Amino acid sequence: MNILIWILIIALFVLSFVGLIFPIIPSVLVLWGGFLLYAFMLGSLSIWFWIGAGLLTVIILCADIIASQYFVKKYGGSKWGERMAAVGVIIGSFIYPPFGLILVPFLLVFITEFSSSKNGQHACKVAVASLVAFLSSTFAKFMIQLILIVWFMIEIIW
Repeated sequence: MNILIWILIIALFVLSFVGLIFPIIPSVLVLWGGFLLYAFMLGSLSIWFWIGAGLLTVIILCADIIASQYFVKKYGGSKWGERMAAVGVIIGSFIYPPFGLILVPFLLVFITEFSSSKNGQHACKVAVASLVAFLSSTFAKFMIQLILIVWFMIEIIW
């Protein structure tokens, strides 16, 4: 039985990284599913782990919002540009992933900004900014998820 539970925990951890490519999969919730499965079925985790995991989870959830707002606003993007970037990530995850995640938001933001400003250079800058925001937030989420998994492994070994 323990082997089956460990297989499920590992599968949930792997699935949490798949969620970085397919945003329809809630990466953080899947990761927590692995933690909770361990805690309820195999052993306990320290209060420090749960507090740290909670804080890092908040950072993961804020990573997209912070990165998107920072980069898009820095280059003069509109609220509609931000919204189209988010829509583009969701749609792009189903269109030839992982390349759809890069191309679809870029194109949607470019079209949105170009239609509102009629300035191709400005639209391109904002589209590139939204791309940088997505890539940087995805990298941040990847690193934090990796930290959480390593911390989890250290916690159960010691």
